[in-house]
Amino acid sequence: MLSDSVDVKWRNMTESDDQKIGVTGLLLRELKSQPGANATQLQGLERANARLKTRRYTQQTMGSSELIDQYDAAQDSLFRVLMPVASPNGNAPTENARNFVEGLQQLDAGVVGFRVQYDRAAMQYNNYVKLHQAEIQSLGGKYSGVKLLPLFTLGAK
Repeated sequence: MLSDSVDVKWRNMTESDDQKIGVTGLLLRELKSQPGANATQLQGLERANARLKTRRYTQQTMGSSELIDQYDAAQDSLFRVLMPVASPNGNAPTENARNFVEGLQQLDAGVVGFRVQYDRAAMQYNNYVKLHQAEIQSLGGKYSGVKLLPLFTLGAK
């Protein structure tokens, strides 16, 4: 049951991130249709956005905070360049662009909350595993490989 809770939190977090990548793609497409758009710059941003999913850490690799930091830096870098283009001085060129920008800001603001929820579930799971380590190991089979889950919170166990 605890494992299922962790899986749901992880899935919610990655689905939100996938949605952010998708909305970014829609925004870029909208911007490309605007007169005077810098096609070269927007194509570069599209490539950076398309690479995000392949750069994203997994539950298994997130034990390396460096991978999380690299992913966050790649996404932040994309948004630092995109937002002034998408909404110069807070004025998006179209209503669609404005809606996409607002949606991205909301999705981005939710990242920390998703990570906190995941960490809470993972900590409960880890505490259970620590408390019942001997019992779990005695079950054998798929339970012999049960490991503690890495957390976003550095130093938390």
